[in-house]
Amino acid sequence: MAAAAELLLEGGFDAVRHRSVASRADLPLASTTYYFESLEDLIARAVEFSGAIELDAMRRRVGEVSHRRRGTEATVELVLDVLVGPDDGDLDARGQLIARYERSVASARHPELREVQLRLRTQLEELLADVLRRSDRVVRPEQLRRLVAVVDGAVVAALIEGHPEPRRPARAGLLEMIDIVAPPVVPNMMPSQAERVRQLD
Repeated sequence: MAAAAELLLEGGFDAVRHRSVASRADLPLASTTYYFESLEDLIARAVEFSGAIELDAMRRRVGEVSHRRRGTEATVELVLDVLVGPDDGDLDARGQLIARYERSVASARHPELREVQLRLRTQLEELLADVLRRSDRVVRPEQLRRLVAVVDGAVVAALIEGHPEPRRPARAGLLEMIDIVAPPVVPNMMPSQAERVRQLD
């Protein structure tokens, strides 16, 4: 799975073939067909493997975030840390970002990837909710996907345009909406009141 995940990152779905995976893993060709029902199964496991690694890195980042009230810009930066990663010119990080969106789009055509992507998305939304709570923000589950959609749209457009810093346009979009979809918790709000606010849309 690790070998297939490496190939997926380097060359996309076309790079993942039984022979290339076996060669990268330094195993006999028969190993890939023995342990995986099909090439589609191998690709799905590689996607899940890659996604798990990314989520682990995100969890570590979220684990470093203290719980305190944050302003709009600070909250946006934390959300972008989770959803996009740094804009530091790292080609590997950019490649991982591109691969993440390739996997998402591919799941629309490949049912075997859809369940994997849905599980990964659920975990990503849980991490995002954690970041917002740690920033003393109201978390409305139905709004999380809207927030992610804004970031995804901005990043994909930036990647298509060859923007060197895809995080920048995503930041601009989030700054306009973060206080609407995840407003700051009102000071001295009772738990029951906070719950009612979370249920509002």
